[in-house]
Amino acid sequence: MAAFDLEEQEQLEELKAWWKRWGNYVTYGIAALLIGVAGYQYWGHQKATQAAEASSLFDTMQQSIEAGNKKIFKEQAAVLIDKYGSTPYATRAAMLLASNNMEEKDAKSAKAQLEWVVEHTKEVSVKDLARLRLAGILLDEKQYEEAFKQLNSKHSDAFAARFDDLKGDTYLAQGKSDEARAAYSAAYAKLKETNPMRGVVEMKLDSLGGSAK
Repeated sequence: MAAFDLEEQEQLEELKAWWKRWGNYVTYGIAALLIGVAGYQYWGHQKATQAAEASSLFDTMQQSIEAGNKKIFKEQAAVLIDKYGSTPYATRAAMLLASNNMEEKDAKSAKAQLEWVVEHTKEVSVKDLARLRLAGILLDEKQYEEAFKQLNSKHSDAFAARFDDLKGDTYLAQGKSDEARAAYSAAYAKLKETNPMRGVVEMKLDSLGGSAK
């Protein structure tokens, strides 16, 4: 037993020496870990709270639209974009605001909102839709080069036919019939027979003397 006590005492002395040398680093490491965990939990709570607030504000914004109160709608949309820009509700608010501004013939503001969506949204489908709408405005303004910058950007397969179709419109506006026909043909090939857009693209091809078959 005495030998065991002596061995135990030696181990204890070694542990004391190790702790004397490394104890502060261990303490600091544990403290940093605890602070990190607490910070992550706080960040998660803040993010959830922000999302809930943005959702509530978006609901009231939609109610304002339905009630025809455009002044309140615009104010609420501005708050969503300014204070909740990292949430999906902000990009949707910007899309709705852009549509409203187009109805009011304010293309400049609509473009600014759509550009904001393209830059900030993390949702591929929303970004694609924003690019298409932005390209459409640029086409109307005869800013063909800028329109093509949007249309030639990376996009999802789900919107590929719409991108090709709008490219065809942009080429046609420039009097480039061959390029327009090629773009419409590409769009037509990507559309299912049940898609209503297929008939529209087919008519465009027919008007150019091309064939969708």
